[in-house]
Amino acid sequence: MLPLTTRAPAKINLTLHVLGRRPEDGYHALESLVVFAGVGDTLTLEPGPGLALAVSGPTAGPAGPTADNLVLRAANRLAALVPNLAVGRFALVKRLPVAAGIGGGSSDAAAALRLLARLNDLPLDHPALADAARATGSDVPVCLDPRARMMRGAGEAIGPALALPSLPAVLINPGVPVETAPVFRALGLKVGEANPAARVPHLEIPADLGASDLVERIGPARNDLEAPALTVAPVIGDTLGALRDQPGCRLARMSGSGATVFGLFSHRTRAAQAARAIAARHPGWWVRATMLR
Repeated sequence: MLPLTTRAPAKINLTLHVLGRRPEDGYHALESLVVFAGVGDTLTLEPGPGLALAVSGPTAGPAGPTADNLVLRAANRLAALVPNLAVGRFALVKRLPVAAGIGGGSSDAAAALRLLARLNDLPLDHPALADAARATGSDVPVCLDPRARMMRGAGEAIGPALALPSLPAVLINPGVPVETAPVFRALGLKVGEANPAARVPHLEIPADLGASDLVERIGPARNDLEAPALTVAPVIGDTLGALRDQPGCRLARMSGSGATVFGLFSHRTRAAQAARAIAARHPGWWVRATMLR
């Protein structure tokens, strides 16, 4: 059988509202509009007798030990749920920055589940895939079928796919890994405590919005982790400023828990020009013009 290949696109939180911390388990309850970028990692599965993983690519080093990679974690979770699961050797090409707030590892894990589903003729809505995704990480379920949608709870509540317009964008990561836990600690919510900012509810996102209307609608929304992330990695403020200084940037905001930020532009040409200008001025930053959808 020929190898199977899929993309693992970057996950971008256009909005991220933290409602509070749940009293039953202490997890932060979120409400987030998630889209996916045209940039990402690539995962290949060569069918074989056992599970294995090889990692290469520009960000393979920071991805950490292969044995602890989320690709293998997800595959082992699924193998425990599906008897006689056909498996094989994965080859992951890492292009996305690590610990960056764009779900790189989670998207890789979801890609592994999709490939195993194809190999075993499992539908994407098979309960075992959803269970394996939830058991692997909070961002894996929304990455399993990477289309725009609302994500709620601690990542386990996934809304239906939204037919949103494509948005020209620039992604920037300053090369500083930001772990999620310190950012949530800096938010300072106690178990059972509601976030005062959650008094302003998330706006509904109709399916028939044009690109300009969508940007206007999410403009008043927020990423509640942006302020605490700035205390952990102040350079995030520099990247946001670099985007806001660019002609045609309509909105600049952090994704996830950082440090990656995104800027939304009126046209893909403006986004490409901005990416070139910022990369020339900051050669140590990871800068990509892309489309979000």
